[in-house]
Amino acid sequence: MTEQYDDVRARMNDGRLYVDFGPGLEALEAERVAGKELAYDFNHSRPGEVEKRGAILRELLGSVGEGPWIEPPFHVSYGSHVHVGDHLYANFNLVLVDDAEIHIGDRVMFAPNVTVSTAGHPTAPEERLGGKQFSLPVHIEDDVWIGSNVVILPGVTIGAGSVIGAGSVVTSDIPPRVVAVGVPCRVLRPVDEERA
Repeated sequence: MTEQYDDVRARMNDGRLYVDFGPGLEALEAERVAGKELAYDFNHSRPGEVEKRGAILRELLGSVGEGPWIEPPFHVSYGSHVHVGDHLYANFNLVLVDDAEIHIGDRVMFAPNVTVSTAGHPTAPEERLGGKQFSLPVHIEDDVWIGSNVVILPGVTIGAGSVIGAGSVVTSDIPPRVVAVGVPCRVLRPVDEERA
């Protein structure tokens, strides 16, 4: 690996701007392609090929707990920066933009069409020149349920036992054991509160 590669990999988890392609970064580009090739194999497996899918996930992801179930299609940027706990369930079309690390706890459930993105771009156009971007890790703690069509943005932590309502855009941390909804996502109530 090159010094440039090491510098970019460090930047990919701390929010500093970087460019992830070009001379000196061929290894990084190869990692992305390898992840996408494995995701392709996963997505083109047959529904009954449960063992094959499990083997692909173990090769694709950075770490995998017991009993993961992911419905194809499933998309990643790298795959190797994703760490999932036990008994993950993900419905159709989970997208993990894992330029930085994504940590998903035990018994997390994703409804269809969820996007978790660790990568973003500066708002000032001159700072985006040449493809500059930033990335921050995302943490989804144990027993979280993410509703359909949710988007989770860079640097967010979702606390254990929380529920994120369908269609929400999560732009900041969500505490444990709450129901949170909206654009941007805000806490609505504790999960234990009786509904009137």
